[in-house]
Amino acid sequence: MTPTIKLGRIGGVQVGVHWSVLGILAILVVALGFARWPQLLPGYPWYVYVFAALVGAVLFLGSLLAHEVSHAIVARRNDIPVEGITLWLLGGVARLRGEARTPGAELRIAAAGPLTSVAVAVFFALVTGLLVLADAPDLVSAIAGYLAAVNVVLAVFNLVPAAPLDGGRILRAALWKWRGDRTRAAIWSARAGRGFGLFLIFLGAWRLLFAGFGDGLWWILIGLFITSMASAEERQAEFGSAVAGVRVRDVMTPDPDTTDGESTVADFLRDVALARRHSAFPLLDQAGRLQGLITLNRLKQVPPDRRETTPLREVACPPGEIAMAEPDEPVSDLLERLGGCADGRALVFSEGNLVGIVSPSDISRLVTLRGLDTGWSRGGADVTTSPYARPERRV
Repeated sequence: MTPTIKLGRIGGVQVGVHWSVLGILAILVVALGFARWPQLLPGYPWYVYVFAALVGAVLFLGSLLAHEVSHAIVARRNDIPVEGITLWLLGGVARLRGEARTPGAELRIAAAGPLTSVAVAVFFALVTGLLVLADAPDLVSAIAGYLAAVNVVLAVFNLVPAAPLDGGRILRAALWKWRGDRTRAAIWSARAGRGFGLFLIFLGAWRLLFAGFGDGLWWILIGLFITSMASAEERQAEFGSAVAGVRVRDVMTPDPDTTDGESTVADFLRDVALARRHSAFPLLDQAGRLQGLITLNRLKQVPPDRRETTPLREVACPPGEIAMAEPDEPVSDLLERLGGCADGRALVFSEGNLVGIVSPSDISRLVTLRGLDTGWSRGGADVTTSPYARPERRV
């Protein structure tokens, strides 16, 4: 989930909002400002209800942000990089690059969100009590009371033991600790998530068609999201199982072709790209230092009239965004870092020297050979698209 607007950083984590978050604001303003509060607390002008609902909606988004920030902070404390946090139509997404190394770390990361929501609910409950004691206007107390209640609902819903919800992560940690098999734990958690998602879809359809409740559409959307994410997590777990025990050196293409980042795009296309079969090339300077990774996909971004003057390093994937690996590292660990601007590729270094590159076709070949029970072979041709889908992790 890519943010439409970046808001800044909290605790070193980039925070942004997707344009679809406007849907949450619209739904809450209509539900609270035009339906619920005018009936429960009559006597205010219509614009006061709308303003109060808008304040409540914005503070609710703040509650969602606190929930996701807690995940991100605990993940970073457990040595898991965090790409960022995005608020969108169905809540929030903390994008983690990697998985927990132990069941305990998995549990801590997952539990942080619901615990934070409970803490926020307690805070707003105390604020509600103080407002009532201070004889504040009923509508002001209603805002704080709503936020207390909705954060309780947020915590309880996220504790449902079904991936990708936090309860699904907790279930996975428990099964992982009990059986000692991370892959099977992830698969069972994902299947529970798929079942829960289907339940929400049928519940929403029943409410929409037979009970006459308009919120049925909302349950259907949430159910579809959970089902889709759970299915993707199950595929990812099964894929990880297929490469278990394999080292990076077993699948990498050794001694990859490199080129100079100071070369222009036009010279590269004429002298290198047409003469060599690969579609990704590490860029090294004269001292052998990495300047980036250029792919044919990234070259498409350069207009034809700028190719003669644009050096490759300006359009290459920068070193900080390229997945790095060591030859003896398990492939299953590397998979967690693939993606981004490198188009699913990773560079392999040994003692500071570039010794190989791992491409999607190398991983695809490994999985195919594993499926044929023939073992695996080293090396492989490069391609521009990934044969596997790595789901964005939500916590």
